[in-house]
Amino acid sequence: MNRLLAIALIAVSSGCTRAQPPAPQAPPAPSLDVVELAATDARDRMAAGTLTSHQLTQAYLDRIAKIDDAGPTLGAVIETNPTAIADADALDAERKAGKTRGPLHGIPVLLKDNIDASGMVNSAGSLALAENRPKQDAFIVARLRAAGAVILGKTNLSEWANFRSTRSTSGWSSRGGQTKNPYVLDRNPCGSSSGTGTAIAASLAAIGVGTETDGSIICPSAVAGLVGLKPTVGLVSRRGIIPISISQDTAGPMARSVSDVALFMNALAGVDDQDPAGPAAQGHIPADYTAFLKAGALKGKRFGVLRQAMGFHPASDEGVARAIDTIKAAGAEVADVKFGAYNAWDDPELEVMLYEFKDGLNQYLKASGSPHASLEALIAFNKSHATTVMPFFGQELFERAQAKGPLTDAAYKKFRDDARRLAGKEGLLAALDRDRLDGIIAPSVSPAWPTDHVLGDRFLGAGYGVAAVAGTPSITVPIAEAQGLPVGFTIMGRAYSEPDLIAFAYAIEQATKARKPPQFQPTIP
Repeated sequence: MNRLLAIALIAVSSGCTRAQPPAPQAPPAPSLDVVELAATDARDRMAAGTLTSHQLTQAYLDRIAKIDDAGPTLGAVIETNPTAIADADALDAERKAGKTRGPLHGIPVLLKDNIDASGMVNSAGSLALAENRPKQDAFIVARLRAAGAVILGKTNLSEWANFRSTRSTSGWSSRGGQTKNPYVLDRNPCGSSSGTGTAIAASLAAIGVGTETDGSIICPSAVAGLVGLKPTVGLVSRRGIIPISISQDTAGPMARSVSDVALFMNALAGVDDQDPAGPAAQGHIPADYTAFLKAGALKGKRFGVLRQAMGFHPASDEGVARAIDTIKAAGAEVADVKFGAYNAWDDPELEVMLYEFKDGLNQYLKASGSPHASLEALIAFNKSHATTVMPFFGQELFERAQAKGPLTDAAYKKFRDDARRLAGKEGLLAALDRDRLDGIIAPSVSPAWPTDHVLGDRFLGAGYGVAAVAGTPSITVPIAEAQGLPVGFTIMGRAYSEPDLIAFAYAIEQATKARKPPQFQPTIP
């Protein structure tokens, strides 16, 4: 029986002469579409009163459930914040009362799971730290909360930030499993900020935090079609972040646009006197990074092309060529640049990491009250839980680091000085000064490779390493694609030149509009 006939029969049986239709009901409110929603747009809508932090936060939580936990099962978010909605409600109440903390007020953000956030686990992706619950926020998390950001959750990463084995698979951790690339699901998300890259590309949040020692912001940003900024070491505090190298570690923003990166940097950058590299940032932090979003920033500038970093993949070279054409068309000069001892810093860099990883990790584990208080204890845990923790690759880097002595060793000091000199004073900085350059460009990395737990990462090459070892900033920008996979290129500059890099990246982004949203293709036909 159809619904209208049933209503008529009920009316007749009750003595009515005419059927009365039910009172009209308001249609259900459409769900908030957060796909490709920029943080700057969300900011403006909340300021206009057409969007609340509660609505935005709930929409992201719903999307995480829909496509990260189900659907394509991206494996990007390792844990959501149980107080995210309550935090959003509190921020909405502040806004209603006339108080806003800044442009990030009410914006949900994702943190890589090696950053302390009270109320949540900080595990570096390892089952050994699955119950490591820091009592205090990391310095940058405290800054984010003070700026009004909602901590939405934590993202998966390459376990121990890819510093457990030389044969690791990026994006895999024993606690979080394998993160997928949202463009082609059987391709790798690179690392170690794999979950942040995939999550932001897939619109599980507008902006996220990654960390880098050498490539861990630039590489996952590039293969996920994102803008990723690796800041000058010390500009963004490392306190409360599980370390690898005190010489090279940094946190940084990952977003779908340069504008969102600039907005996020306003909260991330800050002088931390307890970070050994922090005080040097004093006087180098502008009042507003978004003031440098200038489409004409390239005119009259001069850039070097690091061709020594090219030749490992045609699509990466084509991306650099497109960037060169764009830069020239905008009124800038471009010249080739060459380093005298290219990649000579690689061997001392690894030795520095081995020494500094042992020292820094032991300090972190003791200070956090971790269930395992030393690298030695973690090695023992991994051996006793090998079937779940080491099913695909071992822990030879852990074991090599454990064999190292203290940071007072003369050998360590020589490795540290050699690495920084070769990459910095005699490498990147020498080229910038000698050739009167405003920046050096190089390919970010090859298009994403197939994920392979047997052979590990099929890493072909990259151009970002020199800035990582020198401790200077770099930024990757989408520039092209190869069979549906994003291709990015990197701009590197002098220490604390983030405003310039943001300006250059913005100008190129606006000229090319190269980024395309992911379509979650299962494979490349």
